[in-house]
Amino acid sequence: MPAPRRVVVTGLGVVAPGAVGPAAFWTALLAPQRVGRVRRVTDTAADATEFVGRRDARRLDRFAAFAVHAAGQALDAADLTIDPERVAVVVGTGMGGMVAHAEAVRAFGDKRRVPPLSVPKTMPNAAASAVSMAFRLQGPTEALATACAAGTHSIGHAARLVALGVADAAVAGAADGCLTDSELAGFDVIGALSSSGLSRPFDVGRDGFCAAEGAAVLVLESLETARERGAAVLLEVLGFGSSSDAHHITAPEPGGAGAIRCMRAALADAELPPAALTHVNAHGTSTPLNDAAEARALRAVFGDGAVPPVTSVKGVTGHPLGAAGAVEAVAVALSVAHRTLPPTAGTEQLDDLGLDVVLSPREWEPGPVLSTSFGFGGLNGALVLAP
Repeated sequence: MPAPRRVVVTGLGVVAPGAVGPAAFWTALLAPQRVGRVRRVTDTAADATEFVGRRDARRLDRFAAFAVHAAGQALDAADLTIDPERVAVVVGTGMGGMVAHAEAVRAFGDKRRVPPLSVPKTMPNAAASAVSMAFRLQGPTEALATACAAGTHSIGHAARLVALGVADAAVAGAADGCLTDSELAGFDVIGALSSSGLSRPFDVGRDGFCAAEGAAVLVLESLETARERGAAVLLEVLGFGSSSDAHHITAPEPGGAGAIRCMRAALADAELPPAALTHVNAHGTSTPLNDAAEARALRAVFGDGAVPPVTSVKGVTGHPLGAAGAVEAVAVALSVAHRTLPPTAGTEQLDDLGLDVVLSPREWEPGPVLSTSFGFGGLNGALVLAP
């Protein structure tokens, strides 16, 4: 088997509450967070009309429309000219087409009123398929549904497809748009949502996450291909790790054992020691158990007092569920481009967790970054990304 190819990022796209597109997203990352336990995408640019036309846009569930819009941004930025049969699509989701599902349930009393596209709009692969069709990408097209680790898992899996030569490029990321009444009630009843309407990762007063929606997509390609076509390289994907806690359907393993294995796997894949890392883009959901378990895992991997500066962007974005890891990968790329670590918005009084949490914009010499994601069901993902 030939040696794996180096994999780089050449395009970014993001749809987040209050910020559509990388430039607007970077501005938002440096601004104070807006109060609200539910964070919705309200920008009219976040639909898919400009990429697929009005008729086809109406056939998409909200999460799939977000994915198409983010993919369109990323592909425009990358100016991808690769044979479409050699371009993979890996777009994950945490929940899938829950808006379409809710509409079908409401209409179920009269079958004639059930929308005819309810099933294809609800499918977890609806976003990946929509991106493939919108941009005529004909390589392997797959959807990972691994809860809040879906974005990180999708990027990691797509990077391996490119590294192994299965594809020359990939459109990779995740999307969620599931802020229906029933889903929000479900999060609320288990105590996951913030009662204050503030996301405060690693803060002594953290009280849950702020539910959000959105999407992010990266264009990945082999370094060789990027050089041949003169593409601007934004990041390199050095490593990927994945593991399961096998512990509980919602709560993390308290000691962070699964997260530790996942982070170490990503570092081993990158062939880097912990000391080579310069930043951690944390999952940092602002829930008491998750932040504490993540902090323990980071200290175990890096050593007490040796964890590099940590940021969670969920104070700004809220928690976009399956899209989180992909949104945070875009944040890493922008941090590298601006040579600045964004603050952990909303965090004021740090809990005693042994972390150097970035509380205001910090100038930074870009180097390898660890980006982490953890999902319900005990699913863990980590990426090592570098300039």
